[in-house]
Amino acid sequence: MLRDGRVRKRILTGDRPTSDAFHLGNYVGTLANRVRLQDQYETFLLLADLHLLTTRTSDLEEVGHNIHELVLDYLSVGIDHNKTTIYLQSLVPEVLELAWIFMSLVSVPRAQRIPSLKEVVRDLKLDTASMALLSYPILQAADILMVKGDLVPVGKDQLSHIELTREIARRFNDTFAPVFPVPEGLVGTVPTLPGTDGQAKMGKSLGNAIFLRDDAETVKRKVMSMYTDPKRIRADIPGRIQGNPVFIYHDAFNDDRAEVEDLKARYRKGKVGDVEVKQKLIAALNRFLEPIRERRARFAAEKGLVEAILSGGTAKARDECLQTLSEAREAMGLTYFRGRHDVLGAK
Repeated sequence: MLRDGRVRKRILTGDRPTSDAFHLGNYVGTLANRVRLQDQYETFLLLADLHLLTTRTSDLEEVGHNIHELVLDYLSVGIDHNKTTIYLQSLVPEVLELAWIFMSLVSVPRAQRIPSLKEVVRDLKLDTASMALLSYPILQAADILMVKGDLVPVGKDQLSHIELTREIARRFNDTFAPVFPVPEGLVGTVPTLPGTDGQAKMGKSLGNAIFLRDDAETVKRKVMSMYTDPKRIRADIPGRIQGNPVFIYHDAFNDDRAEVEDLKARYRKGKVGDVEVKQKLIAALNRFLEPIRERRARFAAEKGLVEAILSGGTAKARDECLQTLSEAREAMGLTYFRGRHDVLGAK
């Protein structure tokens, strides 16, 4: 049993609802791991709509639609809302107060040293970072620590954010009282899935992604246009397997391992054409995606399901945040805040 009485360790993970669909790269990179981890850890899954505002302040009317569709994608891949608490960040207003408290523990130069900050400013061609973008990792720390997360599944590029969260937890605990766990980053070992055009980055706006909800014909069209070995102009020319997107997808999604090894052997010898390799990939991807499509259609037909999941999950997450915030206030000596609970209508 953990120090605060919990039996299992907790995970906090989440997504910004910038799009309305997950692709195969998301599945390999995060979704499959979440399905696996929900049986080992108490999991909180955050739809981070406040974080979205760090880089986007237009076309916000589509965010509600995006959130609805992403929850259906969660369910379709096997994330169980009875095991995983799925909640909406903006409906837990107390997290902003916790973030404000944490801001008092972080200097501006420390916040500016987050490597991803400069990358976002560069990639989005911004003149400078907004205050929201600068404080993004601090709000992220509040998201993690409000539920007392022990582990945070992240990519390597996000480890600097987790390190700041760890610093904040230690500084609060040392300055006031030991309220927060010091979380660990959990870095996945799955290699990045390239786009269908061979580019390292996959995304909806790039037009190089296969989405979990793509139908069989769409999958066929996308696979048949996939980038392969550019030096192989005829089927009788030995081809390159390493770095070939078609074979990377075969390795990730084709459940017929004997077929994959046979295709690789013949491809290296110039004994099979790209068309056959792609046709077999189409069949493998549709075998993988069909159960996901069926589950998605079933969940989508349940009127009010997504709203009920978000309502229940958000209520649980808010209770956790209120409890954590109460402990933080007590540790800081800010007990005159207690009366605000009644004002907010919370317990």
